Amino acid sequence: MKRKIPITITEEELLKIIVDAKVRKKPKTRLAYLLGFYNCLRISEVLKLTKENYTNNDKLLHILQAKGNKDRNIPIAPEVLKGLKHLPIELSTRGLQHAIERDSLRILQKQIHFHTLRHSGASHYLNKKKWDIRQLQVFLGHSDIKTTQIYAHVNPADLTNIMWGETE
Repeated sequence: MKRKIPITITEEELLKIIVDAKVRKKPKTRLAYLLGFYNCLRISEVLKLTKENYTNNDKLLHILQAKGNKDRNIPIAPEVLKGLKHLPIELSTRGLQHAIERDSLRILQKQIHFHTLRHSGASHYLNKKKWDIRQLQVFLGHSDIKTTQIYAHVNPADLTNIMWGETE
């Protein structure tokens, strides 16, 4: 069975969406996008978050009863921290899905789904931040590392740079 590789976006593309005037006027939507990408959260995890799910002191997000009824503690991405004052998100699942589809099409000229942010964030940490696959597995909350490998997309441009010795 062939598996279609999902489309991903780069951090630069996410930032184009985040700084857009229409998105900036909606801090809860903006925060949801940031959590989806930088904390690699599922839409259901984003929508369940409340202010009780994080502490500034230990800089951890407490994800409770996620997929498979699993709990996990993950570090809060620095890019997300200031926006947490807007919790809870208080949007519907469908409303948030529609928002990212509409905003990405308008701003990037490509339509993505909310789950694309999770894949994109995972790829960002693997390729740009150089996390290892085990760290990524724990961060994403996967029991099986094979599932994590599905999320870890290697950018063809990065492969070309490695092949030609053109590292950053």
